Amino acid sequence: MDNGGGGQSKILLVDDDQDLVDLLAFLVEQAGLTPLTACEPMRALELFEKGAPSVAVVDLNLGQWDGFGLLADLRRRSPTLPIIVLTAKSHEDDKVRALEMGADDYVVKPFGHRELVARIRAHARRADVDRDIVRAPGVLEVGPLRLDPAERSLVLDGAAFRLTGTESRLLHYLMRNGDSVVPTAALAKHIWGYDDAPAREVIRVTVYRLRRKLGDKGPDHRFIQTVPGVGLRLRLEKNGREEENGQEAERAL
Repeated sequence: MDNGGGGQSKILLVDDDQDLVDLLAFLVEQAGLTPLTACEPMRALELFEKGAPSVAVVDLNLGQWDGFGLLADLRRRSPTLPIIVLTAKSHEDDKVRALEMGADDYVVKPFGHRELVARIRAHARRADVDRDIVRAPGVLEVGPLRLDPAERSLVLDGAAFRLTGTESRLLHYLMRNGDSVVPTAALAKHIWGYDDAPAREVIRVTVYRLRRKLGDKGPDHRFIQTVPGVGLRLRLEKNGREEENGQEAERAL
C-alpha cells in the first residue's frame, strides 16, 4: 500500500452531512487519495473493517449518533490508525476530550480545504513510517523504559502499558534523543509532519496521557520534563526539582 499520498491510500470520511461528505470525498480524490465515505457509525465501522483505511476523519457531531463513541470504537479496533476529528468552533472542549480519548489530531470548522488535505497527507505519511517500524521491529531500552514500537507496548518496572500510535511515536523520539532537549518544533515536524498551534496542543495532551501511564506524580517525579519555551526531554532520574511549574510550562510549549 502507498501511504505517502499515493492513489492507493484510503481515507475514511465520516459525517452525518451528506453534502460535507461529498465535499471531503472530492478534496481527497483531488489529492490523489481514495475516499471511503459514511454518514453513520455502523457504515463507518464496516468500511474500516473491509477497506483498511490509512487515515480516518471523523466529525464529532454526528447528529443522532455519538461521534465520541465511534472514535472510541475505532481506537479499540486499531491503536495505530491516525484519527483526525472535526469539531465546531463553539465546542472547543470537544477537541481536548477527543485527544484524551486517543485522537491524533483535530481540525476546527469552518476549515480551510488545503489545511485539511495537508493534515490528511501528513498522517498518511506517518502511517507509512509506522508500517516500516513494524516491518523492522526492534525493542528500544533507555534506563528503566523498554519500548516495543511495533507492538506499541511499554514496560516499566515490570508493568506493561499499551500505547496509542501517537504516544508511541512521541516516546520513541524522546528515547532516541536520550537526555537531550528536543525542540517542540522538531517534535511536531517529526511526529505530525507540521508545526502549528493544533500540533502543539496535540503534543501537550499526548504528554499528559504519557505522564499518567508512566506514573508521573508532579515536577519532582517526572520522566518527561518540559523545558519552558524550548521543548521536551526524557529525564531518567526522577529526583530533584524541575525549574518550572507544571501548568505554566505546558502552556510554554
